Amino acid sequence: MKLGGKVALVTGGNSGIGLATAKLFSQEGAKVVIAGRDQTALREAVSAIDGDVLALQADVARLEQIDQFYQAISEKFGRIDILFANAGIGRFTSLEDTTEAIYDEVFSINLKGLYFTVQKALNYLNDDAVIVLNTSFIGMLGRPNTSVLSASKAAVRSLTRTFAAELIERGIRVNAVSPGAIATPFHRRTGLSQEAVEANAQKFIAQIPMKRFGTPEEIAETVLFLSTSDSAYILGAEIAVDGGISQL
Repeated sequence: MKLGGKVALVTGGNSGIGLATAKLFSQEGAKVVIAGRDQTALREAVSAIDGDVLALQADVARLEQIDQFYQAISEKFGRIDILFANAGIGRFTSLEDTTEAIYDEVFSINLKGLYFTVQKALNYLNDDAVIVLNTSFIGMLGRPNTSVLSASKAAVRSLTRTFAAELIERGIRVNAVSPGAIATPFHRRTGLSQEAVEANAQKFIAQIPMKRFGTPEEIAETVLFLSTSDSAYILGAEIAVDGGISQL
């Protein structure tokens, strides 16, 4: 087992990419902590994960709740070896239609929440720990109706490099995974109608060189790679797992 004896935290671990990663971490021997906003989804996730798992309800946009889940992790498991900062949301609106509320919601979770999830982890991470951030192919491309989401993910790309530069003195490696169009509940929480989601899906598939959506499990395998000694000489990198849409 690649993660035997390790403690791994996955934010947004109650569905989609986060849940797939939590499952894989557990299969590889880690003690897993998942954090998410939806208590029902957390309970369902726990039943889907084999092994030692702690589920904590928390909204990463509320800094006091980040403090609370780190305290709970410390009390149960002690230190943390792996942090997958995965929690995020998407809202697809035009520049004209974007409201302050939409802007604040996306940046509060995707950027502020991620930033302080990492900052507040520092007192709980072992030296030589690993941090993986979740960016997105959308932050590399100029596409209509994605300005707020794209900007938030581009900022996370920047943080990957600056965090890596700051934390390597402790032996902490920071890298990022950049998913493409992945078949997850994320797309159902964008504020679009089901018809619009399906229409966008067909447009995406036509543009993806591999002509299909990716799966959460394919992203999880990359996160696992970045979380083990298999990637020991990789630092400040962003690995695109997007079927070639950002590369070709």
